[in-house]
Amino acid sequence: MIRHIVLLTFKPNTPQAHIDDVFQELESIKAQLPGMVAISSGKSESPEKMERGFMHGFVADFTDWDALQAYQDHPAHQALGAKLIAATVGGKDGILCFDYEVTD
Repeated sequence: MIRHIVLLTFKPNTPQAHIDDVFQELESIKAQLPGMVAISSGKSESPEKMERGFMHGFVADFTDWDALQAYQDHPAHQALGAKLIAATVGGKDGILCFDYEVTD
């Protein structure tokens, strides 16, 4: 399984409703991609306070690297990615992605 972690620094004036819509849109992508097995999203509530501005994020699990690639190539992901770039501080600089293989 591949775990895809994305951390986001939304612009300060981004309405919570917009952030909620983005996360709902992520959920809708899952229904279109059989290789995406799980997704969760939210705002950091860490007592450590080490977010460095990345206050929102999501985690998506994929069956394998090909399924992650299918997600990245999917038109719905491309459209959502453009929305995220427009809504984050510094565009792509406001987005941090980290992918790794989960082994038992």
